[in-house]
Amino acid sequence: MILGLRTAIYPAPDLARAKAWYSEALGVTPYFDQPFYVGFAVGGFELGLIPDGEPGVHGAQPLWGVSNVDAEFARLIGLGATALEPVKDVGEGIKVAAVRDPFGNRFGIIENPHFKASAVR
Repeated sequence: MILGLRTAIYPAPDLARAKAWYSEALGVTPYFDQPFYVGFAVGGFELGLIPDGEPGVHGAQPLWGVSNVDAEFARLIGLGATALEPVKDVGEGIKVAAVRDPFGNRFGIIENPHFKASAVR
């Protein structure tokens, strides 16, 4: 049985630079930091960085929850990301957007008033 999103892994050939950028973007430091993997605990989920692989925007597309998608989109751009998908209202109070992180990966965000954090298990 699938239990839900646990980890989203992003390729980061420059692991030190990616660790610094994601620490700033996520507002947390890694809980696991090794030369082969850097893991951030983010609201009960994990964002992982690996030095292998090719950054890109065409693989899996996780969306990371935010309370204000417009403000967060602008903040990520200010941190050096570039706009990939501008903020879009998809209905029922849900808004999504995506940026390309400085390493070439898609980083999606979602403002979803229907998400219940208490349902995470």
